[in-house]
Amino acid sequence: PSGSPDLNPLDYFLWGHLKSLVYTIPIENENDLRNRIVASCEAIRNTPVIFERVRQSLRRRLDGCIMAQGGHFQQFI
Repeated sequence: PSGSPDLNPLDYFLWGHLKSLVYTIPIENENDLRNRIVASCEAIRNTPVIFERVRQSLRRRLDGCIMAQGGHFQQFI
């Protein structure tokens, strides 16, 4: 379906993963938050296996969407 978060890696993967890295321990202040966001983005970027897993997941989701002819496809992934 158009605009489906199930087909957008930012929605089904990145934001949740980034949040889990940033908020591992309580944030002290705004500067701490900024530093953690930057460090977490660098950690994600420097972990190539993450991108391969996201690519594989996206492929499964796209195949499921095609099998469901654009309808609900959770049962196919």
